[in-house]
Amino acid sequence: MTLEKAETKNHLNAIRLINTENNDCAFEIGKIPIRQHINTNYFFAQTDISLQKAPHSAPRRQYVITLKGKLKFEVTNGDTFFIEPGIILIADDTEGIGHTWEIVDGDEWERIYIPLEENAEDYFIAD
Repeated sequence: MTLEKAETKNHLNAIRLINTENNDCAFEIGKIPIRQHINTNYFFAQTDISLQKAPHSAPRRQYVITLKGKLKFEVTNGDTFFIEPGIILIADDTEGIGHTWEIVDGDEWERIYIPLEENAEDYFIAD
């Protein structure tokens, strides 16, 4: 009998919203390392969906951790991606028109916002 070491996943899946030229919004697909200390002072939960389908930029740089819901995000050029539990969203599109989102599974979006300090590293690694 042999013992096999279980493979440990060292990253969490992540998508980062960013500003591009002319303050358009785009996104990058990647990951963030696990067990990484992130400098934050507070977090808060949110269930409000009043911004659904309304273009908006992020009010601050922040992690958005989805607890419940599946959403489709759209950026300035029409490209889309999906967020659901297990995918960390890093909102860093703080200028311009921003992005839109809509719930595509169910009618709720439960999430936690973790604002990043102004010059804090977000630890995102693009694929």
